[in-house]
Amino acid sequence: MIAMSTMDDELNEIRKRRLAEIQRQQAQNQQSDIQAAYQQEQAKAEMEAQKQAILRQILTPEARERLTTLKMSRPAIGEQLEMQLISLAQSGRLPSQISDEQLKTLLMKMQPKKRKTSITRV
Repeated sequence: MIAMSTMDDELNEIRKRRLAEIQRQQAQNQQSDIQAAYQQEQAKAEMEAQKQAILRQILTPEARERLTTLKMSRPAIGEQLEMQLISLAQSGRLPSQISDEQLKTLLMKMQPKKRKTSITRV
């Protein structure tokens, strides 16, 4: 019986050590996940800052205001337009700043053409 008690104590000690080891590993994994998420968030914020800097250079204040309003009401179209503008700027195809009127024209070109439907009653 004494041998069983000693074995049980040893077994419990092994279980405790293993549990502590698993908890340490989980804590390390959580820490690395948090760091990865933080780094990802920083990279995203840096990219957004670069994007805004480029847009400040290529758009007049009125055009930037229109783009901001568009992004609030239709985020997908706003993002798409931003990407197109940045692409044009980086490729050197923008000779000067884009005015509000030019931005409106670009938006009109981006909109899919609507079919006019008419119903005739007989």
